[in-house]
Amino acid sequence: MTIQTVTHLNFRGQAGAALASYQSVFGGRLTLVTFADAGAVTDVAEADQVIWGEVSSEDGFHVMAMDVPAARDWNPGTIPVFVSVRGTDADQITRYWNGLGEGGTIIQPLGPAGFSPLYGMVRDRFGVTWVLDVQAPQVRS
Repeated sequence: MTIQTVTHLNFRGQAGAALASYQSVFGGRLTLVTFADAGAVTDVAEADQVIWGEVSSEDGFHVMAMDVPAARDWNPGTIPVFVSVRGTDADQITRYWNGLGEGGTIIQPLGPAGFSPLYGMVRDRFGVTWVLDVQAPQVRS
Protein backbone atom coordinates (compact mmCIF):
# COMPACT_ATOMS: atom_id res chain seq x y z
CA MET A 1 0.00 0.00 0.00
CA THR A 2 1.14 3.55 -0.68
CA ILE A 3 -0.34 6.82 0.50
CA GLN A 4 0.06 10.43 -0.47
CA THR A 5 -0.64 13.49 1.64
CA VAL A 6 -1.84 16.66 -0.04
CA THR A 7 -2.15 20.07 1.56
CA HIS A 8 -5.72 21.38 1.35
CA LEU A 9 -6.08 25.15 1.77
CA ASN A 10 -9.29 26.98 2.66
CA PHE A 11 -10.09 30.47 1.40
CA ARG A 12 -13.02 32.86 1.45
CA GLY A 13 -13.64 33.69 -2.21
CA GLN A 14 -9.98 33.52 -3.32
CA ALA A 15 -9.39 29.82 -3.99
CA GLY A 16 -9.56 30.14 -7.79
CA ALA A 17 -7.14 33.07 -7.89
CA ALA A 18 -4.79 31.36 -5.42
CA LEU A 19 -4.73 28.11 -7.38
CA ALA A 20 -4.15 29.97 -10.66
CA SER A 21 -1.24 31.78 -9.01
CA TYR A 22 0.24 28.50 -7.72
CA GLN A 23 -0.07 27.00 -11.20
CA SER A 24 1.85 29.99 -12.60
CA VAL A 25 4.61 29.36 -10.03
CA PHE A 26 4.82 25.54 -10.05
CA GLY A 27 3.32 24.65 -13.43
CA GLY A 28 1.13 21.58 -13.76
CA ARG A 29 -2.58 21.03 -14.22
CA LEU A 30 -5.22 23.29 -12.68
CA THR A 31 -8.65 21.81 -11.97
CA LEU A 32 -11.52 23.91 -10.61
CA VAL A 33 -15.06 22.82 -9.74
CA THR A 34 -17.44 25.59 -8.70
CA PHE A 35 -20.43 25.27 -6.41
CA ALA A 36 -22.58 25.71 -9.54
CA ASP A 37 -20.70 22.93 -11.38
CA ALA A 38 -21.34 20.59 -8.43
CA GLY A 39 -25.00 21.54 -8.08
CA ALA A 40 -24.26 22.66 -4.51
CA VAL A 41 -25.23 26.33 -4.60
CA THR A 42 -26.68 27.55 -1.30
CA ASP A 43 -25.98 31.24 -1.95
CA VAL A 44 -26.26 32.56 -5.53
CA ALA A 45 -23.49 35.09 -4.81
CA GLU A 46 -21.10 32.16 -4.22
CA ALA A 47 -22.11 30.02 -7.22
CA ASP A 48 -18.84 30.67 -9.09
CA GLN A 49 -16.63 30.07 -6.06
CA VAL A 50 -14.55 26.89 -5.78
CA ILE A 51 -16.01 23.87 -4.00
CA TRP A 52 -13.00 21.79 -5.02
CA GLY A 53 -9.81 22.67 -6.86
CA GLU A 54 -6.23 21.52 -7.22
CA VAL A 55 -2.92 22.12 -8.91
CA SER A 56 -0.81 19.05 -9.59
CA SER A 57 2.52 19.03 -11.42
CA GLU A 58 4.65 16.21 -12.79
CA ASP A 59 7.54 17.13 -10.50
CA GLY A 60 5.48 16.37 -7.38
CA PHE A 61 3.81 19.65 -6.40
CA HIS A 62 0.20 19.07 -5.36
CA VAL A 63 -2.14 21.36 -3.45
CA MET A 64 -5.91 21.45 -3.14
CA ALA A 65 -8.18 24.34 -2.14
CA MET A 66 -11.77 25.45 -1.69
CA ASP A 67 -13.78 28.54 -0.81
CA VAL A 68 -15.48 28.16 2.55
CA PRO A 69 -19.08 29.40 2.13
CA ALA A 70 -20.07 32.49 4.11
CA ALA A 71 -22.68 30.40 5.98
CA ARG A 72 -19.84 28.36 7.55
CA ASP A 73 -17.59 29.60 10.30
CA TRP A 74 -14.03 30.11 9.07
CA ASN A 75 -11.10 31.62 10.90
CA PRO A 76 -7.74 31.33 9.16
CA GLY A 77 -5.91 31.95 12.45
CA THR A 78 -2.64 33.75 12.98
CA ILE A 79 -0.29 31.01 11.77
CA PRO A 80 -2.56 28.00 11.12
CA VAL A 81 -0.31 26.10 8.70
CA PHE A 82 2.91 26.32 6.73
CA VAL A 83 3.20 24.73 3.30
CA SER A 84 6.70 23.32 2.93
CA VAL A 85 8.36 22.92 -0.47
CA ARG A 86 11.69 21.10 -0.38
CA GLY A 87 13.81 20.32 -3.41
CA THR A 88 17.34 19.60 -4.51
CA ASP A 89 17.73 22.33 -7.15
CA ALA A 90 18.55 25.77 -5.71
CA ASP A 91 17.62 27.55 -8.94
CA GLN A 92 14.17 25.92 -9.00
CA ILE A 93 13.56 26.72 -5.31
CA THR A 94 14.58 30.32 -6.01
CA ARG A 95 12.10 30.53 -8.91
CA TYR A 96 9.32 29.21 -6.65
CA TRP A 97 10.34 31.71 -3.95
CA ASN A 98 10.23 34.62 -6.39
CA GLY A 99 6.82 33.59 -7.73
CA LEU A 100 5.26 33.09 -4.30
CA GLY A 101 6.78 36.30 -2.97
CA GLU A 102 5.23 38.45 -5.69
CA GLY A 103 2.82 40.69 -3.79
CA GLY A 104 3.60 38.80 -0.58
CA THR A 105 5.56 39.40 2.62
CA ILE A 106 9.01 38.00 3.31
CA ILE A 107 9.16 36.40 6.75
CA GLN A 108 12.66 34.89 6.47
CA PRO A 109 14.79 35.97 3.50
CA LEU A 110 15.92 33.17 1.20
CA GLY A 111 19.49 32.29 2.03
CA PRO A 112 21.81 29.78 3.68
CA ALA A 113 20.79 28.38 7.08
CA GLY A 114 22.56 26.09 9.52
CA PHE A 115 20.41 23.16 8.41
CA SER A 116 20.02 23.94 4.70
CA PRO A 117 22.07 25.46 1.88
CA LEU A 118 19.01 27.58 0.99
CA TYR A 119 16.00 28.33 3.22
CA GLY A 120 13.32 30.99 3.49
CA MET A 121 9.72 31.75 4.47
CA VAL A 122 7.24 33.95 2.62
CA ARG A 123 3.55 34.73 3.14
CA ASP A 124 1.93 34.97 -0.29
CA ARG A 125 -0.65 37.58 -1.25
CA PHE A 126 -3.41 35.13 -0.26
CA GLY A 127 -2.13 34.83 3.32
CA VAL A 128 -0.56 31.35 2.97
CA THR A 129 2.87 30.93 4.57
CA TRP A 130 5.35 28.93 2.47
CA VAL A 131 8.60 27.42 3.73
CA LEU A 132 11.04 26.71 0.92
CA ASP A 133 14.38 24.98 1.24
CA VAL A 134 17.03 22.95 -0.49
CA GLN A 135 17.51 19.62 1.20
CA ALA A 136 20.86 19.39 2.96
CA PRO A 137 23.11 16.53 1.92
CA GLN A 138 22.60 13.51 4.15
CA VAL A 139 25.60 12.50 6.25
CA ARG A 140 26.12 8.75 6.32
CA SER A 141 27.73 7.09 9.28
